[in-house]
Amino acid sequence: MPDYLMLKHAHAGFAYLTVLSFAARGVMMTAKPAWLAAKPVRIAPHVIDTLLLACAVALLVVGQLNPLHIPWLQAKIVALVVYIVLGTVALKRGKTPAVRWGAFFAALLTVLYIVAVAKTKMVWPF
Repeated sequence: MPDYLMLKHAHAGFAYLTVLSFAARGVMMTAKPAWLAAKPVRIAPHVIDTLLLACAVALLVVGQLNPLHIPWLQAKIVALVVYIVLGTVALKRGKTPAVRWGAFFAALLTVLYIVAVAKTKMVWPF
């Protein structure tokens, strides 16, 4: 069975890759929009996000954690859903550049919140 600390570091690493990938795609949306259609750019985020989720589930199992009983984990999950919705608006569904950029920066702020919650284990880390 994998070591908890190893899973925690893998989870954090995939989280950083996810954010870097999102930020790069956000910049590409303006600078090089054709690059967003490239197959690796479309597939890589799904692979990274799947590994991130797998590590998160493994952490819950190995650590015997129930997110329904841990408020800071609940907050991370809710914030993750918000991040996903904002990310789809930023990269796909936003009708205007202003809407896309607003959603992009709101998604990045949501990520900051998720990281702060993960580091402090508090629902209101600021």
